[in-house]
Amino acid sequence: MKPFAYLRARTAAEAVRESSAHPGAAFLGGGTNLVDLMKLGAQTPDLLIDISRLPLDEVADTADGGLRIGATVRNSDLAAHPAVRTRYPALSRALLSGASGQLRNTATTGGNLLQRTRCPYFQDVSKPCNKRVPGSGCPAREGAHRDLAVLGHSEHCVATCPSDMAVALSALDATVELHGPDGERTVPAAEFHRLPGDTPDLDTELRPGELITGITLPPLPDGTDSLYRKVRDRASFAFALASVAAVLRVRDGRIAHAALAFGGLAHRPWRARRAEEVLRGAPATEETFVRAADAELAAARPLRDNAFKVDLARSLAVDALSELAADGRNNRSHADPQT
Repeated sequence: MKPFAYLRARTAAEAVRESSAHPGAAFLGGGTNLVDLMKLGAQTPDLLIDISRLPLDEVADTADGGLRIGATVRNSDLAAHPAVRTRYPALSRALLSGASGQLRNTATTGGNLLQRTRCPYFQDVSKPCNKRVPGSGCPAREGAHRDLAVLGHSEHCVATCPSDMAVALSALDATVELHGPDGERTVPAAEFHRLPGDTPDLDTELRPGELITGITLPPLPDGTDSLYRKVRDRASFAFALASVAAVLRVRDGRIAHAALAFGGLAHRPWRARRAEEVLRGAPATEETFVRAADAELAAARPLRDNAFKVDLARSLAVDALSELAADGRNNRSHADPQT
């Protein structure tokens, strides 16, 4: 392992100041991904800035009825939080579908958003990889790419974003709070991660020195429900071949609100805007859900060995939306026997 320095930050301002002064620095929360990458040699920070003891570990209601989640809240605690389970079930289910219980007990909210791709070429320092060494090439395009991107990839990178939590946050219209050298700012969760383009080494919209301090979830109107579904090669501790986070509100048989995001298909959680346009105001039927999924996935450009992901994502989306629509009808029926 390459030698590195260690600093325990006492405040967010100190963490940002030290990161800005040391371009080779990395923030350390739970370390469940970063330490693995350091052992592999895929990431070699000169300085680790420990932020795990900063006062960023609270989950609190916001004035408008939403929820604010501190950046160092542990994944297990967030998944089990009563407000998350009842108001944002897609987020709870996404967290519980990721990693193992032991890792969820350590991993943080901010770290979950920042975890790096599990593309084997990125993790293997004996192989070229544009994400790890810009300009060295992307052997995954012609090599082992079964688990990699079918949407939004480029000739420079076909890696996928591994975060389940980020997919749910995208569909729930969450906002990422950032503290940096120039002050505080926010970025929509759906825009926080980048597509690879010509700069696949840049995973997110983070600027140099910036620290994630929290996530804000907006309130969901009454009658809105959400869920998360994931398909993987084994029952646990595996990353998504495809996943979907769906948010739906049905009124008088028609879709009053819909949000959809796919995981495992692209360099970032893929917010399905074309599908949402089809869903908006349409009848809440399986036929509508199929049309919406097809409208979104028409943009897919599968590689030699991963075309199955397109059909898999279509089935996931249709099943998730159908389940939410059925749940909505059942809940209304139970609440009012006259309907």
